[in-house]
Amino acid sequence: MNFSDFLLPFLIGGILVYGMFKGVDVYTEFVEGAFDGAKSAIKIFPYILAIIFAINIFIQSGAESFLVKILSPVTSLIGFPPELLSLSIVKPLSGGGSLGVFQTILENYGADSYIGRCASVLMGSSETIFYTAAIYFGAVGISKTRYVIKVGLISHVASIIAALFVSKLMF
Repeated sequence: MNFSDFLLPFLIGGILVYGMFKGVDVYTEFVEGAFDGAKSAIKIFPYILAIIFAINIFIQSGAESFLVKILSPVTSLIGFPPELLSLSIVKPLSGGGSLGVFQTILENYGADSYIGRCASVLMGSSETIFYTAAIYFGAVGISKTRYVIKVGLISHVASIIAALFVSKLMF
């Protein structure tokens, strides 16, 4: 057994012992926290549903495939593998969708291919911008995100460039 196998049980036990030592009714506090968590989940559910619906419409309508066809000639000129375009487009929208695209890339090209390795680095170096923004801003009721989406997309492009650079350097 490893140290990490014991870490979580000791951490939870330590919190329980500390709470009892301080005179806190740990069970009641846990139930109240779970209730608040359920209220938060219900509050953000419409935002989750809306973003999932929008992402599915984007992918199922063919808009994503259309963008890939338009961008493929340009990306080929700059050395960006066209096979990664779908992943680059879907990743800021949906973690689950990008995982499906990633799985398809690995099935078609293999995990040890240059495309597979680039896709792996890209998956780990970018975020689901729109989903995350919808959930976090929706949870606290912020409707004007100002520069967040723009900066998120700029960081996504930077992560794509960095992933390609690192992949070329390492592989």
